Amino acid sequence: MRIGIEAQRIFRSHKHGMDVVALELVKAIQNIDTKNQYYIFIKKDEDNSCLKSTPNVKVIETSSYPYIIWEQIILPIYAWYYKIDLLHCTSNTAPFFCPCPIILTLHDVIFLEKRKGKNTMSWYQKFGNLYRKWLVPAIIRRTVKVITISHQERENILGLTNLENQKLEVIHNGVSKNFGHKIPETLAFEMSEKFLLGDEFALFLGNVEPRKNTPNLLKSFVAYAQNHPDFQLVITGVNRKFVADQMPPNSSNILKRQIITPGFVSQDELTFLYSYAKVFLFPSLREGFGLPILEAMSQGTPVITSNTSSMPEVAGDAAILIDPNDPTQITAGMEKLLKNNTLRQELRLKGLERIGHFSWENTAKKYLEQYYSILSIKPHEEVILQSA
Repeated sequence: MRIGIEAQRIFRSHKHGMDVVALELVKAIQNIDTKNQYYIFIKKDEDNSCLKSTPNVKVIETSSYPYIIWEQIILPIYAWYYKIDLLHCTSNTAPFFCPCPIILTLHDVIFLEKRKGKNTMSWYQKFGNLYRKWLVPAIIRRTVKVITISHQERENILGLTNLENQKLEVIHNGVSKNFGHKIPETLAFEMSEKFLLGDEFALFLGNVEPRKNTPNLLKSFVAYAQNHPDFQLVITGVNRKFVADQMPPNSSNILKRQIITPGFVSQDELTFLYSYAKVFLFPSLREGFGLPILEAMSQGTPVITSNTSSMPEVAGDAAILIDPNDPTQITAGMEKLLKNNTLRQELRLKGLERIGHFSWENTAKKYLEQYYSILSIKPHEEVILQSA
């Protein structure tokens, strides 16, 4: 088989969730399949060392055209030039016209849902949402198969589109092997100094999108911090002004003394923060999957997350589940967890067991099964039968 994989943005330095998923999937395929020929189509960018060609996996760096031009014009041309048998588009959208069949990973349909709360997206994000709203309902009728990442999201997709039930499959994401290892003490000390961390802190991965539920998270932390003046909250991914604008009234002292905003953090820094946090807070209102839940668990960190959307499917019984719309429940979850060493250890062990259900190797094998099925080719036994 000659398989093309669209991984347009995985060379950018600040990778988002879908970029990470595409990168991990391709690396897993490299490890388990040496028989078929793969062509990975990527726009040129800074981090071109994160994926290298191997004998049967060729990384194709393309010029950095604007997103829509690259996807709708450049990508089909490359698919034609390399005589691709099947094109896998990994990030919600795909070319409307293509010389070969397309399999699409549709991570979520949040962009088709009515937005709640203040819209804090940039003009670029708003334009991207409009593009997806126009393209996705049409393109999913033209693909041979659509893959989504959770059973909850499968129901959302079927409820918001006219996609045929039998055309939609679920393949869970995995958790990266970049996590799950111990941070050397010297490096941990350096990072603690860099971020001005005390002995105890909670971790929250920030985002400007309303669905990340930052205001309720901050309300809950302020309520907790009033009785725990030495406990800190680390919020990554957003600037301090954004956090200040979301803070409850009369909480400037807590913002000044107990909230750390490092902005974007590297892979090593994120691993450190996961490892040393007393609790990982993920009270999102809506997720297609919730990969950070597994990342935190792989570092042995207990998790508090939402009882809605896909989060219970990912977390299982290995996390404290709360109503994300009720800040008092988040606070109560922190109080319960942080004063109970036995509960923390129980959730730590359950989390480490839970991540065993989500590996990129198994994810890659399931995608390979789909590739073979679509092209009606008998799979290589050494690749596919191992996933049984």
